[in-house]
Amino acid sequence: MTTSSAEILVHAPVKLAYRAFTNATSLREWLCDVATVDPHLRGRMYLWWVGDFYSSGHYLELDENKKIKFRWYSNIDPAPTEVTVTVTEKDGATLVKLDHEVPDDPQWAGKVESFRENWVESLENLKSVLETGIDLRIANRPMLGIIPGDFTEEQALASGVPIRDGMRLDGVVDGMGAQKVGLQKEDVIVGMAGHPITKDFNTLPVAIAGKKGGDKIEVVFYRGPEKKTVTMELSKRPMPDVPFNNAELVKKARELYNAGLAEIEKCFEGFSDMQAMMRPIEKEWSALEIVAHLIHGERFNQIFLTGLVDGYEPVTDGFGSNVTAQVQATVQANPSIALMLSELRRAVEETLAFVSFLPDDFLANKGSYYRFGSALLQPNIHLMAHAQQIRDALSMAGK
Repeated sequence: MTTSSAEILVHAPVKLAYRAFTNATSLREWLCDVATVDPHLRGRMYLWWVGDFYSSGHYLELDENKKIKFRWYSNIDPAPTEVTVTVTEKDGATLVKLDHEVPDDPQWAGKVESFRENWVESLENLKSVLETGIDLRIANRPMLGIIPGDFTEEQALASGVPIRDGMRLDGVVDGMGAQKVGLQKEDVIVGMAGHPITKDFNTLPVAIAGKKGGDKIEVVFYRGPEKKTVTMELSKRPMPDVPFNNAELVKKARELYNAGLAEIEKCFEGFSDMQAMMRPIEKEWSALEIVAHLIHGERFNQIFLTGLVDGYEPVTDGFGSNVTAQVQATVQANPSIALMLSELRRAVEETLAFVSFLPDDFLANKGSYYRFGSALLQPNIHLMAHAQQIRDALSMAGK
C-alpha cells in the first residue's frame, strides 16, 4: 500500500474539526455538495458532488474528537480504499492529518498524487470554513447575475417561447454580467459555455465549473420566439461581511429588509383589496399571492436555520416548485392588503428574532453561521425581483 497524505493546522476547536467528518451538514459546507452520514461503526457515508462524481462507504473507526477512519469508494475508482483522519489539539489550534491508503497496483497509477492534490485543496477549504465561515468553492465561483424563476407551460405560451425546458429569468442583478449583455426578465436560457441549461438549477454550476470572474462565456437564450446568443463576462463574487455577533447581524439584516419591505408596500398604494386579489391571467399569481410566496420564503428561512442549529439540515433533490394551493391558503387566511403585508412583516420579525436568540455554540460553528448570515444579508434580491412582479399584476388588475 502507498499512503497519500495531507495535513493542515486549523484555528478552531478539535470538536468542530471532528464534526467536519462526521456530520452531514458540516461535510456539505467544505467537502461535497450532498452528504448523508450515520457516524457509528459501519454506519453509512455517502458523498456527492455536482456533476457525476460520488463516493459511497462507511465508517470503520470512530474515536470521538481524536480519529475517524472510513471506507472510500468513488464511482471512478477500481476498488474501495481507506481514509484515516486524526485531529489533535496543538497550541490552541487543531492539527488535521489525513492519510489515504492506495494499493500498489498499475491500475492505480497516478491516483496517489491525484488524491493528495484533491485532499490538500479540500483541507484548505476546511480551514477557511472553520476559521472564517467562507466556503472557498463559493467565494471563487463567478456570478451570473440572474434571478431564476419557474418555467411553466402557461409561461411558455404567454411569452411565445417555442421550447419547454430551460431557465426562465425572473430578473437580473444590476451591474452584473447578465444585465450588461442585455438579458432581461422572461428570457429563457437554454445554453451556457457549451452546456445545456434546463429547469434543473444544477445545470448552472455544471456549466460554469472551473470558470472564474472575468472569464467570458457564450449564453444562448430565447426572447419570445427569437433565439439569441451573447458573449457574457462572468462577474466576480462579492462575499458579504457577516458579523459574528447575532445582534449586529440582526441590525444589518433589518436595515436591508426594511428597504425591501417599504418597496413592496409602496407597490400597493392606490389599489383595492379586490384588485390585489385579481390574477393577470388565469394561472398567474395575483399581487397578494406573490406576497404569500414571500411569506413562505421567510418560513423556509426559519426551517432551514432550525436544521443548521440542530445539525440536521433538510436536503432535497432540487428546489421543488411553488405550490399555488399554499399561496391561496395564506391569502384566504389573510384576505386583505393590510393583513398580508402585516403577515409578511411579522414573518420577517420572527426570522430576525430567531437569529437574535441563536446559541453561542452555533455562532462558533462558523460554516453554518456564515452560510445563513450571508443569505440573510441579501434579502432585497428576492424582494425586489418580486416587487416588479407585484407591480405588473396590479397594473393588469387596474385596467
